[in-house]
Amino acid sequence: MTEPQKTEAKPRIVLIGGGHAHALVLRTFAEAPLDGAEITLINPGPRAAYSGMLPGHIAGHYPREALEIDLRKLGKAAGATLIEARATGIDRAGGRVLLEGGENVPYDFAALDIGITSEMPALPGFVEHITPAKPLDAFADRWEHFVGHAPANASVAVIGGGVAGVELALACAHRLPQARVTVYEAQDTALTALGRGARARMLRHAARHGVTILTGKRLRAAEAGSLRFADDTTAAFDFAIGTGATRPAPWLTETGLDLHEGFVTVGPTLQSSDPAIFASGDIAHLSHAPRPKAGVFAVREAPVLAHNLRAAVEGGTMRTYHPQRDYLKLISTGDKRAVADKWGLPLDGRWLWRIKDRIDRGFMADLH
Repeated sequence: MTEPQKTEAKPRIVLIGGGHAHALVLRTFAEAPLDGAEITLINPGPRAAYSGMLPGHIAGHYPREALEIDLRKLGKAAGATLIEARATGIDRAGGRVLLEGGENVPYDFAALDIGITSEMPALPGFVEHITPAKPLDAFADRWEHFVGHAPANASVAVIGGGVAGVELALACAHRLPQARVTVYEAQDTALTALGRGARARMLRHAARHGVTILTGKRLRAAEAGSLRFADDTTAAFDFAIGTGATRPAPWLTETGLDLHEGFVTVGPTLQSSDPAIFASGDIAHLSHAPRPKAGVFAVREAPVLAHNLRAAVEGGTMRTYHPQRDYLKLISTGDKRAVADKWGLPLDGRWLWRIKDRIDRGFMADLH
């Protein structure tokens, strides 16, 4: 009697988080299936927001569905299983991803693209009274609710005077032109990531929209409707947005992976200190070429990550990722204009918004 042949179990790839890089990896596997592996995607919900179009949505230019990436559809096309849950840890010894509620998902290879949060839990009153700009979905939900119930002459406070903070402030001012929008920056200068010319243009747009930018205002505490700063001054608000922090998930400290300020340290192949675990997007720290947190790097990392996950399963040579030194920053100014900054050469105008809009819509079209 012939014994039945045993089928060898397929390697298990678990993608933790539905960030931009993982969405593009799924698209790649949909186009060129990875038949030699079982693929699982873990994300709190079936959709993820595209960060490039968020300011446009806040300003009222895009409906919510325009910036939502359908992870369920992408997963199905790639032959992946979507688990709607929040990851809370990685048991590397047991090869398991731990989920909220006590469930776990076994893996042979795992990849992290869980993004970051703008929460500042150590700051008194932040969690209760301030809406962090990240995660994006929760922020967009709370903003839409506020817009629908905003009082006349509402006061909007934006904590953090970086590019993200000022861009969102301009979007808020466009959506609610009667609102008083104020940006509070802890340092002596706002928009320090921009070249001098682009910074000057953004400040002019802020003035045109009536957005006030106050520097040297380090937040000390938040109360219901009131902010308190280190200089003992206070400011009233109806809606407060936190953009000044980039905080990784605290459970990463329990994984035993090498971290840099809480972010997962990776090398040129996007592998962490554990070669079976990859990381990309904002949660990754590129040890060989540190870069600021920006979506452009997640997008450029995606082809390398997809290739290297395939190589991990099928065997083959890993590719290396070397990010560009500088990148084109296209920053919306609220009213369908944009400022561009690269190599310190600023540009400004409605035509730049049209370019940004075309790039963003093209990105989303590729994922549908």
